[in-house]
Amino acid sequence: MKGKKRIYLIDILLLSVLVAVDRFTKYLAVLKLKDKPAYIIINGVLEFNYLENRGAAFGMLQNQKYFFIFIAVIFLAVITYVLIKCPDEKKYYKLHLLLCFIASGAIGNLIDRLKLNYVVDFIFFSLINFPIFNVADIYVTVSTFILVFLILFIYKDHDFYFLSFKEQKYREM
Repeated sequence: MKGKKRIYLIDILLLSVLVAVDRFTKYLAVLKLKDKPAYIIINGVLEFNYLENRGAAFGMLQNQKYFFIFIAVIFLAVITYVLIKCPDEKKYYKLHLLLCFIASGAIGNLIDRLKLNYVVDFIFFSLINFPIFNVADIYVTVSTFILVFLILFIYKDHDFYFLSFKEQKYREM
């Protein structure tokens, strides 16, 4: 298998594993935490606490299921476009990895919204009273942070020539 086909296969496999891990953790949360008191991991710091989240982070936009589905589909379409257009070069492997993590998180939460009308959240940092979240949220948040860092400090403007309609111009440079 050569070049892009190999990378696409790796992307699909990674995406599948990450979504499966997210789904499995949510399954365990429902099985072990729903209708039960919080499970303390580190007293006063970290606990597992079941929550059916019908909104976004910090409880914003409650009961806006179709809006969240629409946004997820748009994000997934953009990520797919970038992954398809991305050159088969080593410097873009990090980009593939990060976009797969972000897409996996979006898919994991999208499945919840479509199937349950809410997202299963269960990780709670009680030390700082941080909103309850899940594995998919970790994928999206951490990967987005790293991606922004790479775009600002590592990648250069011309590294994204493949996203331009003037792609040929950049290749000639």
